Parts: sequence; C-alpha cells; structure tokens
Amino acid sequence: MPGFEVFGEDERKAINDLFDLNGGILFAHGFDAMRKGVFRVREFERAFAARMGVPYAQAVSSGSSAVKIGLVSLGVEPGDEVIVPAFTFIATVEAVFEAGALPVIVDVDDSLNMNPASFEAAITPNTRAVVPVHMLGAPAEMDSITAIASRHGLKVMEDNAQGCGGSYKGRILGTLGQAGAFSLDAGKTIMTGEGGMVLMHDETTYKRARAFHDHGHEYNPTVGRGLDGALMVGFNYRMTELQGAIGIVQLGKLDMILAAQRANKKALKAAIADLPVQFRRIHDDEGELSDAIVFFVESPALATKFAQRMGQEGLGTKNLPDAMNWHFSGRWQHMQARLPRVDVPWDRRWKISADLLERAIAVPIMVKMTESRISEIAEKLHCISKELL
Repeated sequence: MPGFEVFGEDERKAINDLFDLNGGILFAHGFDAMRKGVFRVREFERAFAARMGVPYAQAVSSGSSAVKIGLVSLGVEPGDEVIVPAFTFIATVEAVFEAGALPVIVDVDDSLNMNPASFEAAITPNTRAVVPVHMLGAPAEMDSITAIASRHGLKVMEDNAQGCGGSYKGRILGTLGQAGAFSLDAGKTIMTGEGGMVLMHDETTYKRARAFHDHGHEYNPTVGRGLDGALMVGFNYRMTELQGAIGIVQLGKLDMILAAQRANKKALKAAIADLPVQFRRIHDDEGELSDAIVFFVESPALATKFAQRMGQEGLGTKNLPDAMNWHFSGRWQHMQARLPRVDVPWDRRWKISADLLERAIAVPIMVKMTESRISEIAEKLHCISKELL
C-alpha cells in the first residue's frame, strides 16, 4: 500500500495552491464569497467516482468512518446483525458496533477472504448486511457472496480499504455491492494522510451518506448552510480541503502505482515460485493489487521462526504475522463482552481461520522495488527456506 512512496512535490504544490488561490480555506463547505470557486473535496469526489465508474462518491474523515457511514446509509439499524470476516482490520468490526448493530464474525478460507459457505451458514432472520473485505488487495469471491446476499435479501457493503484500484472479473472493487468503503490513510494505495471514501450506486443511499457524515445536513441548494434543514441524525465525519487537494494528486498516480506493484510482484513471485510452501489462493490474479505475496508454512511455530529470520535479514512482513493482533478476531479478547457467549475458548473460536493465519507469512510489495532489491529478497527467502523448511 504505497501511496507514501510517491508522496512529494506534486502534493506540496496542491497544498500551496489552496493558499495561493483563496488564502487557505480548508473547510469543504460555505465561505462562498471567499473561496473563489475552489472546492477540492467536491472535485476529489467527482474524480474518484469517475475513476471507479459509479455515479456517487462521498469523501469522509477515515476508512473506518467510511464503513460505518456505508452501513448506516444502507439502512443498518440497532439490533441488526452484520456478517464480517475473521481476517480484517479491527475497524470493520468497530464500524458495525458504531452503527449500533451486532457483528457476526465468520471464517475465511485459503484465499484469506470471507468463506462464502461460512457466510451463508451464519445468516439468521436478524441479518441485515454482509461486509466482504478484500484483504491485502486481493478480491473476495464476490460472485458467490453477492448471490448469497441476493437470495437472502441482504445488503452488500464492501470494505475495500486495502483494495483501491483492484478489480474482480473486470468489475472494480468497491462497486460490486450497494456501497463500498475506501481508506486513504498513510499506509494505503493512495493516501491523504487520513481520510476515506464511500461509493454508492443510487441517489437515496448517497443522500443519506452525505447527510450522516455532516451532522444530518440535507444540502438544500436554495438556502445557505445556516438555514439548511436536517435529513437525519448525523455526526461530523467530514474531509478537509487539504485532504481533498492531496487526494486529487494521488488519484492521478493510481494507475502508475498499480502497474509498478503488479510488475514487481510478478517478478518476485517468479523468483520464489520454487519455495516449498503453499501460496495464498487468489480469486482474480489480474484484478488483485499485488500488495503482498502470502504463503503458508507447516505450523505457527515455524511461521514465527520464519518471520524472525526475515527480520534479521532486513526483510519486512505485512500484517502476517507482525500485526495479527489488529487483523484477526481471535486476538480481540477485549470484544468478548459485546458478542454472544459460546463454549469455545475465544482464541479458538475461529479455528479454521486461525489454522491458516497463524501459519501465514506476507511479504510486502512496494512501488519502488528495484530489480536488485527483488533479487536480494528472493535470495534471502531461499536461504531462510533452506534453513527452516
């Protein structure tokens, strides 16, 4: 997720332009007489929607808030159940709680995305929505997930925080459900420091998202902001003009980022294809972002040793295993009191997922990898493999 790798003078100029053009108005609304027609957040929303091929985009303060806003905009209410995968950043589950609903966490399969069979088995009369997550830039099995959701009358809210620009069978990730959430924080494919985006297909959902992210404002074009009415109860999840200006520049770099990542992953994957490991299953090789190469070793203990040796050799990992505490529900014991009790110990509650994730190693792919760096990584992985496997 390399937006920070290509962050520099272009973004600096976009920030300076805000001050040069209108004195530095950073609020996304109002100040019409002073801002001289400069609305960077609105410009970013239009450009993002056009790039992703949908009619509506709402810029927000974070990817976490984007998931919450998407759920609320789709009609999720207190008491509803929302199905989420066991491998995701913790914000996905927090967003369900924030919307007043109950997260129902289900196992992933060897793609490390939601297992469609586990999803369908978890549906109850209280289920309102499902949140497939495209982890580490690889698409979930959306054909099955959307078909199951359609049969049961459920909303599909994609968490595409880690998959900006990816696709599934030619369709852009974040546009396959009724709404899609994106993260734009400092570690994502494109970044605005903090920030997020919600994509929608229909005007009703968009108007709810727009209102909810801005204290309920209905955006009546015939009156000023101070006389505007409220469409619903909302809160402040607004993006600033500073973030919007940066976002426009970063969005222009997205295709370059994707091309570089994909080329680098292809080269590294070819160089380590002979490792005695099982590689992660990918549902769409052409559509994934090539954010990381994930493989499984025989045991959790071996994965720990492998990752330790990688660190000693100056190689990093990506979420697996270094950030499991924040990406696997089996580590979230602090949520026990808010979820239904079961007789299975918390850390084995999602045993199928644990058996995969605790044996997994993720090697990050970066935009600025050189041929020599790719060769170096491959050589070191081979040496560690010979030593441990």
